[in-house]
Amino acid sequence: MPLMRRRPLLRAAAIGGGAYYAGKQRQQSMEREYDEQARISQLEAQQAAQPPPPAAPQEPQVDVVTQLERIGKLHEQGVLTDEEFAAQKAKLLG
Repeated sequence: MPLMRRRPLLRAAAIGGGAYYAGKQRQQSMEREYDEQARISQLEAQQAAQPPPPAAPQEPQVDVVTQLERIGKLHEQGVLTDEEFAAQKAKLLG
């Protein structure tokens, strides 16, 4: 009779061991998910705390009259030809 009693004990031990291993794997999986969620939350908090990047500096608005005077002087000095002067003037005015 002692042999008949061993089978249920072995079966119970095998089932218990399998259940233990499955539970342990599930716990490790839950811990990994929890750690990932914590890291994601931390990164989101860091990104929210950072100030937005500064806007690109805008070029200073130069008065059209000042630019026309400058290209007029260049034209008088002979740096710009008549065609170049007319093209620059049209570009500024148009």
